[in-house]
Amino acid sequence: MSSLLDQSALTDLAERLVAAARRAGADAADALAVRGVSLAVEVREGAVEESERSEGDDVGLRAFVGRRQAVVSTNDIKADTAELAERAVAMAKAAPEDPFAGLADRGQLARDFPDLDLLDVNLPTVEELEARARRAESAGLGVAGVTTSAGASASAGIGGMVLVTSDGFRGAYLSSGQSVSMTAIAGQGTAMERDYDYSSTVHGADLDSPDKVGRTAGERAVERLNPRKVQTKRVPVVFDRRVAGSLVSQRDQRRRGRAQDEFPQRKARAAAVQAGHPADR
Repeated sequence: MSSLLDQSALTDLAERLVAAARRAGADAADALAVRGVSLAVEVREGAVEESERSEGDDVGLRAFVGRRQAVVSTNDIKADTAELAERAVAMAKAAPEDPFAGLADRGQLARDFPDLDLLDVNLPTVEELEARARRAESAGLGVAGVTTSAGASASAGIGGMVLVTSDGFRGAYLSSGQSVSMTAIAGQGTAMERDYDYSSTVHGADLDSPDKVGRTAGERAVERLNPRKVQTKRVPVVFDRRVAGSLVSQRDQRRRGRAQDEFPQRKARAAAVQAGHPADR
């Protein structure tokens, strides 16, 4: 755990990559180094179905040659920094020019970083995660009308990143997350219905209790039983809280997609006008 919280090695690696890129001929460069560890346990019908632990390191280097740029990445933190830098610079020289490529202006760089309370250093053990998953499943199965479980899981992880640029910026942060979830199945045969609940927070102490998560999943599954057809009519629409949070992001994604679709058309019209040809509006 101490090695995960100590980001000095990642910072040193990022600094060496940026320096190597400059030596290889880059006009500017930045490097991003990421490290994380996660644990997860899934149970189903009272038995552990899967237990997983993952650890990973990733590093990326972006090199700028004029208004050209290229990115290389690797998950081998012991890779030859000079070789990575030379490859990135060679790729940048072959890339097309981008008038917007470049590092942020120095005046836009942050210097003071507030404490956002993003880290819980108390990572639960595999045994604790298993106990949470079992409690969630047991609570779901205890709801009247629930016939079986589609599984319950609990997970936790800590990760961090370091960003270094050739114009003097050094930034880093660590964050954590913990979660518990359960999926319940109610009814019999072709009338079966399923639903779920989950809780996901930065700090383990802020998680909903596994019992509450499992019970809510079971109650939701039972509420879906015996649906009835409603006649066509005008009615108020109330979005479930699990869906409501995604409505804004979906709207923004549609806007970005529409803008991207329209961009080539606007560009073609502008080119036609510049060439002296009429363009449809």
